[in-house]
Parts: sequence; C-alpha cells; structure tokens
Amino acid sequence: MSRRRFAITLATTAAGLALLGACGQTTQGQPAAVTPAADAGVAAAPGSAPKLTATTLPGLGQVLTDQDGFTLYRFDRDTKGDTKEPSKSNCDGECAAKWPPMLADGPVDLSGAGGATAGFVTRSDGTKQVTVGGWPVYRFAQDKAPGEIKGQGVGGVWFAVTPTGAKAGGTTGGQPGQGGATGLTARQIQGIGPALTDQDGRTLYMFTKDSKQPPKTTCFGECAQTWPPVLTTGDVQLTGVDRKLVGTVDRGDGTKQVTVGGWPVYRYAKDTAAGQATGHGVKGVWFVIEPAGCKSNAPVRTAPPAGSGY
Repeated sequence: MSRRRFAITLATTAAGLALLGACGQTTQGQPAAVTPAADAGVAAAPGSAPKLTATTLPGLGQVLTDQDGFTLYRFDRDTKGDTKEPSKSNCDGECAAKWPPMLADGPVDLSGAGGATAGFVTRSDGTKQVTVGGWPVYRFAQDKAPGEIKGQGVGGVWFAVTPTGAKAGGTTGGQPGQGGATGLTARQIQGIGPALTDQDGRTLYMFTKDSKQPPKTTCFGECAQTWPPVLTTGDVQLTGVDRKLVGTVDRGDGTKQVTVGGWPVYRYAKDTAAGQATGHGVKGVWFVIEPAGCKSNAPVRTAPPAGSGY
C-alpha cells in the first residue's frame, strides 16, 4: 500500500514540570464498538474518480472534502503509515457505519487538494481506503450537507483532516478529559533543560525568522508540513505556564496559531516521541522554546538534517 512520510506521532507525557524562566519580556468519550464486518464506505460514482479538495471552513481553516463536498475526518486510534509501519484502519463494523471510510479502486483526483498526497490502506474486508499523510480518512454519517463539521472533536479522537494529514484546528484532541483542548506544559527535557511541550508531551519550537512584536508567522506550505503549527480553536490548557505570556496569531487561512511570549510555536515532524528535541538548532533558526517564551540556549547536540530548515 502507499504511504506518505509525515510523522505527527502522538506520545504519552514525559518528565516533571519546569520552573518558569526569567528570559523574554513579553508581557470523550469512546468511539463506537469495533466489530469486524463488511463496511459500506463512501465511494465515488461509477465512472468517476474519487476526489480530494482543500476547502476553508470557518473556525477550522483548511480541511479536505470529498467529491461530494463532505468534510473528511481522521481517527486518532488508527495507525498512521510511515516508513516504519503501514497505515491501519481500526474502524470497522458499527464504527464504520457511523464513520464511512472513503474508498477508491483507482487513482484519486488531487487537482484541488492543496498539495495533499493520497495513499491507500487495505481494510479488513479487502476494500481500499484512501489515506492522507498516512491517515485513513472518513466521512461522518451525521454530516448531512457539504461544509458541515459535526464530527469535529467527537469522543476526543475524531477530527477534520487537513491536506497534510494533520488535525484541523491543531491537535485539538488534547488529553482525555480535557474536552479536546490544546495544552501547553512546562517540563524539563534531558539535554535541553526547561522546555515547553504540548498536551501530548511533544516538544515545542520557535522560528527565529518569525517575529514576536507584533507576533507574525512566516512558516507555510512545505515548512508547515515539517514544522506543524500549534493551532487552537478555544482556550489553551496551561500547566506551569504564565497565562499572560500566551496568545494567538492569525495564520491567514482562518486558523489561529498559539504564541508564547509573542513567538508562534510549532512541533517538529521528525520528533517521534514525547521528550525528543531533535529539531533544536536546525539550520540555526529553529530552537526549543522555553516556558517563558524565549529561545533555549541548550547546546545543539547534532548537525541539523539537510533540507529540514526554512
């Protein structure tokens, strides 16, 4: 099956809280039961190719829709395909009745997909499901018209999918019990020291080509695939972080990116587990951001990978 390398792997939280630094002066539920069965997925009409289209929706920004204009979703409990393991859908039977998989038996029309790259995963019944960024994609049965997003955030595990395969609105999945909120936590990371992480323990970064006064992001397109921005659609859950330092900046596509100390914050796609900080020092412009909203001065431990900086 085809797979796209775009690692946005979620992991469990790591070590204890960090103290706020003095630098910087800026002011669920559960899814439906899974039962092996033949699934009635959503396929294109006979003689027409399935199609992915990038569409901007209020409050979510750019998401993918299918050939009928319906919002497409991803499921956090699926397996994201990458170079180490294939994609896998864990939504069958009753689950697939509520979340019909997008099926295809041939090429997918990507002409208006905003740069998305499609792949396929073979489901338990032998049908081929479309994947985006390694994630199998689905419709939501309760969306009755194009543009509806009733499936966004359901159970804390279902989210509209962007052209890169990321969750629309950022990692709005949050931790269980937090209502799907984006979270920021102050931690100590080995070899780095004080660092900011998201609700999944993923290390966060700042980009020195951005600006903090006023906040402005300059990372889009391929850059944002390698450095996914931390987005939010509501309040940000904070642990060990001064609320006065936290804000948002409009990315120009209808989404809001979280800022700390004025700096827009990002994840690094090549960090594959909580507590990793492999993006620190990439190209001399990407650095771990501390809880006080300043650049970490921790030594850069390895040479940045070629082609990873912008």
